[in-house]
Amino acid sequence: MTTVNWADQPEDHDYPAAASYLSLLAPTEAVDRVISALQAAPVVAFKAKDVVRAAHLPMLKADNFHVDRDLKKIKDGKTLSPILLVRGSGENGTRLVIADGYHRACAVYCNSEDDDIHAKIVDWA
Repeated sequence: MTTVNWADQPEDHDYPAAASYLSLLAPTEAVDRVISALQAAPVVAFKAKDVVRAAHLPMLKADNFHVDRDLKKIKDGKTLSPILLVRGSGENGTRLVIADGYHRACAVYCNSEDDDIHAKIVDWA
């Protein structure tokens, strides 16, 4: 297990990537509100196993091109950009959305499921 180094803030290009993905799930107005909220949100930490489980996404394997690239960054001591999350709802059963950083989340999980993932998280509303 290698220590994961995190950047203080997401990279600028992560927000348009998140907006592109979220535009498949919600109207432009909702996406714009979420992106603005993400930009203002603090970076917090969650366990990798919890992020993957809450998102209900399949774990990508270490040999996936993008996961492998991020695992190499971890092993080389390079920083990873915090991921961008939109909170699901336990009340209505909606899942956590990884708006940007799915491959990074899988890479961190592959490194150790108990590793912290640094992220910004906001609600849809």
